[in-house]
Formats: sequence, structure tokens, C-alpha cells
Amino acid sequence: MDGLLKRVEKRSLLKCYKNSYLSYFLMYNFYYLSWALFSALISVYLMDRGFKASDVSLVVSASFLTSMITQPIIGKWNDEFDIKKVNAILFVIVAIGGIVFMVSNSLFMIAVSYSVVLMMINGVNPVMEKIATASPYQYGKIRIWGTIGYALGSQFAGILYDLVAPQAIFIVFVLTMILCIIGLVGTEPDIKKEAANENEKVKTMTLFKNKKFVYYLAICAIFYGVTNMSNTFVPSMLTDKGLDVDVTSTILSIAVFCEAPLVLFSNRFMDKIANKTLLIISISMVCLQCAVYGFDLPLIFILLIIFLAKHPSGMLYIMINLKVINTLIDENQQITALAYVATLKNLVAIIFQNVAGNILDVTTYSNLYLICFGWMLVALILVIFFKISSGNDKKLFN
Repeated sequence: MDGLLKRVEKRSLLKCYKNSYLSYFLMYNFYYLSWALFSALISVYLMDRGFKASDVSLVVSASFLTSMITQPIIGKWNDEFDIKKVNAILFVIVAIGGIVFMVSNSLFMIAVSYSVVLMMINGVNPVMEKIATASPYQYGKIRIWGTIGYALGSQFAGILYDLVAPQAIFIVFVLTMILCIIGLVGTEPDIKKEAANENEKVKTMTLFKNKKFVYYLAICAIFYGVTNMSNTFVPSMLTDKGLDVDVTSTILSIAVFCEAPLVLFSNRFMDKIANKTLLIISISMVCLQCAVYGFDLPLIFILLIIFLAKHPSGMLYIMINLKVINTLIDENQQITALAYVATLKNLVAIIFQNVAGNILDVTTYSNLYLICFGWMLVALILVIFFKISSGNDKKLFN
């Protein structure tokens, strides 16, 4: 009798856990925490092990390139097969990759294992954003744990590195990935899929016959190119202006939390403001950032714009991207479309980073950001002429 009661109790608990807020919390918090934990101190970790800066660059660049190749494939798998099974398998591979990375000594194995982990994490990211809109809870109340998780992961990486041991980061990483998998298994997102038989497989190339989608990719290329480049060089710009490294790190860590209000209150405005208006707002925020940096305003204005616009503009664009794709693309191709946007993001990041580095070799941060300001004005003009419906009927964020 006792055994029967225990089995009934376990089934009852499992039923309560299925699609619960706890399952989404575990998945989102520990996915983003794991991501930050693994990648935040990669350059410090490798250089402390005796590798050169060029070796670090090689490892990171390899992860960008592999992510570009695999993201569309992972997106297609998620469109065609069971989302939970696909991503649970990918997360298991990520955990194994973290262990291999920890025990690797050769540059080749380090690059391979780091690339495996990052290409899986990057490849799953569009799906994670999609699941947040398909949960039974408000988008902001789910996605906020991603913001908190990423900030905590960055802090935990530093604490573990300094107070325990560098390898401790990767042991904790494996444990947090297991918690993420437990969360994923418990979710039941309402993502509708059209049954696909042999004659009705999702055709990836049909996405590029959608002229509005291609036009939108041009806007994305400029936005992601400039913002990714800026994320790389803002820290060095601040130290160039006389701030200490630890002060700069603290400022940028606090700045991450400035996106939290947008996430929490996304249901108040994302389904009420039209796609084009949202794009104009987000791009204007980046234009303002580039103008403040480019015209070399006093440090107080630079710090103010970092808090008010750096992360909020990026977070706003993440939500806009979900809404625009939902407006332009059929349900059974949306994850593939999101994966292509993510692939483009990696590609333009590589291009803009290298171009920006060459520009900084011969001129100042001010001139670099004035060039970026010009590019963002081009993006703003493209948005003004972008013909897209409001998308407010989709109600993604409620």
C-alpha cells in the first residue's frame, strides 16, 4: 500500500512539474548562466595556460565559423522533429563537450571542443527565444531569467576562477547544463507544426523567395554588425578614456540589468506597437549610442548612454526579431528563419570585427563610431521604406 501511495505521489509531482513555471525557470536561467559561465573568461583561461593571443583568436573564430554552418541545420531539425528531443540531445553533447574542453591540452582539441559547445549553444538560441513566446506564461516573466542567468554566470565564472580553480568553471558548467536539461524536459511549449510527408518537407530555399524576409535580413546585417562590434570595443574604449579595468567591468555588468524592465514589461508594449515603429525605436537607440561615442562627448554622457541604450536596444531587437519573423514567415518555417538570422549575425560579426580592428589600427574610437553612425542611418532609412504589417494581431508577448 505504501509503495502504491509513493508511486501515485511521484506521478502527481511529475504532473505538477510538467509545463510548470519551475521548468521554464530551470531551462532559461541555467541555459544562459551556462553560456556565460563557459565563454566569459575564455581568453583569460587560455592565456593563463600559456597560449598566445593569436591562439585565443583562432579558438573563438573557429566557434563563430562552426556556428554559422550548423545554425541553419539545427533550425531545420527543430522545424521538422520534436523540439524537446532535438535540444535535449544537443545539450547532452554540450555537457560532454565541456568535459572534453576541460581535459584538453592541445590547441586542436581545445578549438574542436570549444567549437562543439558554442555551436550547439548558439544553434539552440533561436529555439529558446521561440519557446519563450510559446509557453503558457508571459514572455517577459520567462525571458527575464535569461538576463539574470547570463549576468550571474559572468560573475560566477570570476568567483570560481579566482577563489576555487579555473577547471572548476567547467565542472559547474556541466552541472548547470544538467539542470537546464531537466528544465527543458518539463516544458510543453505550444508550437504548432504542420505534418510533413515526403512531398511536403519544409523547403529552406522558399524563405529566400520571400522578398520582405530578404529585405529584413539586410536591416539585420547592419544592426548586428554594428552592435556586435560595439560590444567588443566599448570596454577598451572606456579604458582608453582612463577608467580602470575593474571599474569598466563593474559598469558593464550593471548595464546588463538595464534591459530587465523591457523584458518584464514586454507584454505592455510589444503587442501594441507596430513592427516598423519598434524597429525605428531600436535602431534610433543604436544611432544615439554611436553619435555619443563618435562625437566624443564627456564621459558622463557615455556612461549614461551605456546604461540607457546599450543592452536595452539589443534586448528590444531580440523581441522585435521574434515578432517580425512571426509576421513574415509561416509557422512551420519560423525556427529555420530565426536560425538564418542568427547565422547572419555570426557572419557580419566576423566581418565588422575585423574591419573595425583595422580602422582602430590607424585612427581613433571616435572616427570608428562616426562610421558606425553612418551605417545605422542607412539601416534607419531601410526601415522607413520597409513595408511590413504591424504584427499586433499575433499576441506573442501576452
